[in-house]
Amino acid sequence: MSEPVTDTTTRPRRILVLNGPNLDILGRRDPAQYGTVTLAELEAIVHTEAAVHDLEADFRQTNREGELVEWLHEALDDFAGVVINPAAYAHTSVALHDAVEALGVPVVEVHLSNTWKREPFRHVDHVATAATAVIAGAGADGYRLAVAHVASLLA
Repeated sequence: MSEPVTDTTTRPRRILVLNGPNLDILGRRDPAQYGTVTLAELEAIVHTEAAVHDLEADFRQTNREGELVEWLHEALDDFAGVVINPAAYAHTSVALHDAVEALGVPVVEVHLSNTWKREPFRHVDHVATAATAVIAGAGADGYRLAVAHVASLLA
């Protein structure tokens, strides 16, 4: 399980914020479930909250599982913490679980919707079992909360 870092002197004050499949069409995809916020608006929320905590955020999105894994590997050396919305891959990807588990930096998983109030297949979350914390169901504010929590673990 990824744990809080106790010595941040060797790591940069940068966090990696990853977004998985279908998040590129936020605002148009099922607004009743995900709201009307766009990915660009989420990015602005993240950068604003990161600045409050004197952090730099690198915000990325992909629809490809392997790319998420490769980006997580970058966090081994280049990032002090990670916020990840693996989207549907949370429920299917052992590879993401293993990549998160290997990091040794704080990792906060975030979901816009409360996956526990949705279909039963969404009640399995492979990433959550490796993450430091999970925030689900807080909508766009979940991203702000996730950045703030990573910052608190780095303080």
